[in-house]
Amino acid sequence: MAIRIFIDGAAGTTGLEIRERLAGRSEFELIVLDEAQRKSEGARKDALHTADIAILCLPDEVAREAVTLAADANVRIIDASSAHRVATGWTYGFPELIGREAIANSARVSNPGCYPTGFLALVAPLVRAGLLPADWPYTVNAVSGYSGGGKALIERFEAEGAPAFRAYGYDMAHKHRPEMKVHAGLVHGVIFAPAVVPAYRGMVVEVPLHLGAMPGEPTADRLRDALSQFYIGSDIISVCGEGGVSELLLEQGAPSSDAMTLHVFGNAGGYHARLVAVLDNLGKGASGAAIQNLNLMCGLPEATGLNLDISRSA
Repeated sequence: MAIRIFIDGAAGTTGLEIRERLAGRSEFELIVLDEAQRKSEGARKDALHTADIAILCLPDEVAREAVTLAADANVRIIDASSAHRVATGWTYGFPELIGREAIANSARVSNPGCYPTGFLALVAPLVRAGLLPADWPYTVNAVSGYSGGGKALIERFEAEGAPAFRAYGYDMAHKHRPEMKVHAGLVHGVIFAPAVVPAYRGMVVEVPLHLGAMPGEPTADRLRDALSQFYIGSDIISVCGEGGVSELLLEQGAPSSDAMTLHVFGNAGGYHARLVAVLDNLGKGASGAAIQNLNLMCGLPEATGLNLDISRSA
């Protein structure tokens, strides 16, 4: 019997991608509301009560409302919003960090944000291993394709005269910061410097490090080796070897990818390093992560239906 899936918010960028990806999979039966019903509280509640798993692709407040509507339903939820990423009772949906069994057994899974996916993939394993200090003041510099900004930003970037570069988050209160701190096990909040460029999809997340000023003076080679060991056997996350690339690009017409590639660059003296994650903000950063979590929750191989042509994300 097919697993019934309801995508609440299937008209948005992430919801549309998830719907398209699942439409051809025989394991699932999609519950679809027509245009007249998709914002109806009653219709959404009925769908939430009918579904086996609901995927919320909604603004934060509407996602919280959906969880309330599903309060007495026997439905498992994947929330792609940022509403529950540090909430009690929710499992953070990053299987490589949290554990695949934890995702598989959870009734409430919160999909990670796109920028935190890159940051956490780089930093969390190294903090756990004691190679990077939990009380260091980390900085995150990141550039993303404009597709993650919602319909208004997509229209703005696709209009004539759209900006070539859009930096934001200057209030130091970006909603991704709490999950970066909590799920990396940090003492201090990060300084997060995000920007958007006129490429539809793709993302580069960088964490610069003054290794020589850190306790124990970790080296780039040790950090790279630790990440390689942590992700050994992963079909989704790979670690590039020393000297693997000399530059990183975001292509304007890049195809979709659910893979993520990690890099550790170090200078000759060993004092400085740059940790870099390259991913698709709509892939591992959004819809791809939701499908990976969905697979695990349904007892399926986690990479089922994912596009893992790693060359597209590096």
